[in-house]
Amino acid sequence: MRMLHKSIYLFLFVLSSISCYQVERNCSDFKTGIFEYEAMVGTELLKTTFIRNDSIEIEQFKGHTDTSSIRWINDCEYIVKNLNPRSRSEQKAIHMKIISTNGDEYLFEYNIVGDSKKQKGTVKKID
Repeated sequence: MRMLHKSIYLFLFVLSSISCYQVERNCSDFKTGIFEYEAMVGTELLKTTFIRNDSIEIEQFKGHTDTSSIRWINDCEYIVKNLNPRSRSEQKAIHMKIISTNGDEYLFEYNIVGDSKKQKGTVKKID
């Protein structure tokens, strides 16, 4: 019986510890600004800089500039669509979801609209 009481207390302690932890999601802090995204492609670290306002995102990558429209679904999710696609793959809209925020960075996941394969990345707000 004594062992059962210890197990119950341990369970309640663990449950209360888990329920107190909330993932930070201050998504509205990242709706506008200047951002950087870095990704390893093969052995090369590539950096993208983009400026976002409420409805437009302008991206600089390897000397090219792209402009995309943004449609916010809620404070933490939006759809990005390239306004001047150069290929069939650039015509596809992308669903972006901010998973968590931490200071001037956010973790996000994204997928092509209609595709279930998701990828993740981290963006840093620089201004």
